[in-house]
Amino acid sequence: MLHTIIAAMATFIIAVISAGGYLGIVLLMAIESACIPLPSEIIMPFGGYLVSTGELNLYLVATAGALGCNLGSIPAYEVGKRGGRAAILRWGKYVLLDAHDLELSERFFARFGSIAVLIARMLPVVRSFIALPAGVAAMPLGRFHLYTFIGSWPFCFGLAWIGMKLGEAWDSDPRLKDWFHRLDAVIVVAGLVVVGWFLWTRWKRRVR
Repeated sequence: MLHTIIAAMATFIIAVISAGGYLGIVLLMAIESACIPLPSEIIMPFGGYLVSTGELNLYLVATAGALGCNLGSIPAYEVGKRGGRAAILRWGKYVLLDAHDLELSERFFARFGSIAVLIARMLPVVRSFIALPAGVAAMPLGRFHLYTFIGSWPFCFGLAWIGMKLGEAWDSDPRLKDWFHRLDAVIVVAGLVVVGWFLWTRWKRRVR
């Protein structure tokens, strides 16, 4: 099952980037930042692999990834900003968000302010969902996009750099292929664990 999921994701990602280059990376990272589970941990390393073949530039790959993060964050930010606290309290239960989640995000922004977005963009998983509380907190749009880009760029660069280095050694060390497939499995399992924990905690909270 895991192999099927990984293969499907990898095939889609490779096809999009191979066909679209930098624009393909922008599109895929926009999807990931729109709270759709398409892992950047697969997208950016493949972009880095194409750097190792001479097809793409490392710095432009990282920049394309960061721009995609900005574009994909717009819908979630606008939902949070326009709907606000009342909308989440009313409709949040349908996506397993409640007043407790909203209060946590409000305290987070009250304590750290705009830096919260910058820090979150450098972290796996949470980076994809930070735009919603930023919109609820009415963070200025220009600052939101600036911090989103600044926080996303090193994250994208690091993943692309890893992909580039793996690409350079791909043919010289066959063990890398086996290692890389195992790493993909770890990423998917970790994602499933996080989603499972999220659903379980929200369900327990609703039935109390």
